[in-house]
Amino acid sequence: MSVLDPSVWGGKIYTDGWTTGSAESAEVIEPATGSVLGTAGMATADDVHAAATRSAQAQKAWAATKPEERAAIMRRAGEFFEANAQELGEWVQRETGAIGAKAGLETHVAANECFDAAALPHHAAGEVLTSDADHWSFARRQPAGVVAVISPFNFPLILSIRSVAPALALGNTVILKPDPRTPVSGGVMIMRAFEDAGLPPGVLQLLPGGADAGIALTEAPEVRIVSFTGSTPAGRKVGEACGRNLKRAHLELGGNNALIVLPGADVAAAASAGAFGAFLHQGQVCMTAGRHLVHESLKDEYVAALREKAENLPVGDPMSGQVALGPIIDERQRDNIDRIVRAAKDAGGSIEAGGTYENLFYAPTVIAGVGPDNPAWDEEIFGPVAPVASFDSIEEAAELVNASEYGLSVSILGDVGQAMKLADMVHSGKVHINEQTVMDESNAPFGGVGASGTGSRFGGYTANIEAFTETQWLTVRPDIAPYPF
Repeated sequence: MSVLDPSVWGGKIYTDGWTTGSAESAEVIEPATGSVLGTAGMATADDVHAAATRSAQAQKAWAATKPEERAAIMRRAGEFFEANAQELGEWVQRETGAIGAKAGLETHVAANECFDAAALPHHAAGEVLTSDADHWSFARRQPAGVVAVISPFNFPLILSIRSVAPALALGNTVILKPDPRTPVSGGVMIMRAFEDAGLPPGVLQLLPGGADAGIALTEAPEVRIVSFTGSTPAGRKVGEACGRNLKRAHLELGGNNALIVLPGADVAAAASAGAFGAFLHQGQVCMTAGRHLVHESLKDEYVAALREKAENLPVGDPMSGQVALGPIIDERQRDNIDRIVRAAKDAGGSIEAGGTYENLFYAPTVIAGVGPDNPAWDEEIFGPVAPVASFDSIEEAAELVNASEYGLSVSILGDVGQAMKLADMVHSGKVHINEQTVMDESNAPFGGVGASGTGSRFGGYTANIEAFTETQWLTVRPDIAPYPF
């Protein structure tokens, strides 16, 4: 039997089981073909507030659940993703426009996120502090309470589960609001995994919805933490609302990431890394290599090699199994990509490959001759576009990297000694030497600085504990202390 049988979830949200949401249901569209894959239930702000009350009621019992029971549920959820990887992966392909390898990565990482989270219930709950008073002094970690997770369309499974799993493992209840364009990959399959794993009612609730549902999550008094992944403009609004309502906000936002090719680098290998970093999942990745910064001695050779890569990468329906790039998620995103490409050309850039589209399929694009004043250099494109500029020294390279407001991921290709010096000069949440910019592992802290977010709040044992618990100071004396009053 299908684990994603639409008769179970079609037109429904998940609160007290699968129920009809108060908002009008939305069609789930396959971007490659325009076909309707199903109908997803949508939540209103009232649904969100009711779910927040329900989450708060369920949280105390869930936090009191024995650590080994919480860990076992995490493991069973991970096993669900492994056992049903083929079916889940096909949904990821069709709903997000992903090629098979990307879909397989999502299900694989989802399983690992759950397995890693299974270690969290047994984490050290705090530390013993020294004190000049006659008492024992402790700092102990406690669940934060209700956590809201708001996730995007591009890697919906990974970018949801990486917050859902650790938050649950640490004793919090979770309300998950995936992007309405990808409610199955970003929500339904996670809900089904934890249903199958035996998670108690009310501990995880699924409420796809629009902006009103997201706003309600920042306003509901029961919600203590909002874990948001998405665009920088939207993240600023979430952060502002959370600050006003005294909630913690973990924001993983956009990126305009630099891939730097040092003098003497292997150009063929660098172009391969650059093409992967720029064109993976049609460039719809926050870590996409959006700025290719090449030493002037290699610029022409690199552009030629990257152009050849772009011209030979097939684009089409990912379910055919014969393509490297699938469709852009929707017309609005495609049109924004094309707007930036046209503006880049008008500002003096040279389109060396691509720059065209058919329906939602945008050709891999290489733009040479750009600089800091070019729109393709300044803006996050979120499409399969590789702007190329040159530099003279590593100091100039660092200055060009740091001139961007974003600071998520930097790739440095070439001599390791030079790369180490440059790594110390750039402002970025992640730096990868002799690898491209797109990198994520379930046990590694992940996050950006500047307009890319509020630091490493996702992934890794320490980061997850920091993200989803509160610290309480606790003192203990054998008898009531004497006081002068």
